[in-house]
Amino acid sequence: MAEYKGAASEAGRAMHLIKRREKEKQELQLKRAKIEEGSQIADIGNKFAVHYDAVEAQLKSSTVGLVTLDQMKAKQELMVREREKQLAKKQAEQKLKLQEEKQKEKQKRRQKATLSFNIDDEVENVEDTEEPPQEGGTVSEVTQPKKMKLGKNPDVDTSFLPDKDREEEENQLREELRQEWVSKQEKIKNEEIDITYSYWDGSGHRRSARMKKGHSMSQFLHRCIENLRKEFTELRTATVDQLMYIKEDLIIPHHYTFYDFIVTKARGKSGPLFSFDVHEDVRMVADSRVEKDESHAGKIVLRGWYEKNKHIFPASRWEPYDPEKNYDKYTISDKLQR
Repeated sequence: MAEYKGAASEAGRAMHLIKRREKEKQELQLKRAKIEEGSQIADIGNKFAVHYDAVEAQLKSSTVGLVTLDQMKAKQELMVREREKQLAKKQAEQKLKLQEEKQKEKQKRRQKATLSFNIDDEVENVEDTEEPPQEGGTVSEVTQPKKMKLGKNPDVDTSFLPDKDREEEENQLREELRQEWVSKQEKIKNEEIDITYSYWDGSGHRRSARMKKGHSMSQFLHRCIENLRKEFTELRTATVDQLMYIKEDLIIPHHYTFYDFIVTKARGKSGPLFSFDVHEDVRMVADSRVEKDESHAGKIVLRGWYEKNKHIFPASRWEPYDPEKNYDKYTISDKLQR
């Protein structure tokens, strides 16, 4: 055997490992020898030799005097059955013993792997496992040790850990708040407002209509064209698609609603888009850089008129509405951009 050269502690550890390996090797050899002894048979013809030799010896010892051939065969069959029963019982006992040994090994592993915050519980479980079996009882009747249950330490803050009950409560609260918010928004959309508008054909013709905040520009234009057809002949054959709604020098698409501008507090080039009632013209009596509730009346024009006059003021200032564009300061003409 090669000598180990190094520290004394390392040398002792190496010797300990070598001895343990030799011991394991010896145990393995002993187990192998036992298996070979139990299964060693010269040939297939003598496989059941031990079994039938024992039956023959028992038959000879129990038979006295002369017996008939039928009696001999019946007695031989009876002994063979008894011998088979004994072998089966022995095998069952061996299997039961192996199962109990496996269960004990599993219990030892569980006891090593378990973790508890209460030391008293550990002591009680150890005492339960050390109780001796009762007199007259078999190995299977021995009471199994109680399984140790893992528990949470109440002193530790676990709010950051996932919790199914807490998540369900939060989801329920979110759903209730969502429904409450939706009901409030629906209530706001059903509120009615007065909208002042002006039909523009080169000069303004101011009118007003009462609409709900949730109505779209298309619905608003449909209501306006019904009221204006009686007075203006060019609108008698016009449809909603041929009309444009201009608010604060911005061309508003038909799918937007009044609610969209009120909630977002949207702004246009020359005034707020969320105010639809007109008291005075801010261009004439106030500083256009200061935002007020008063705003300009929205203009309704025919698309054909806009195409012919878009190079002339005020149509030259109109541009499509872009929700991403920010109008920080109001302007009243292209020359006074600030």
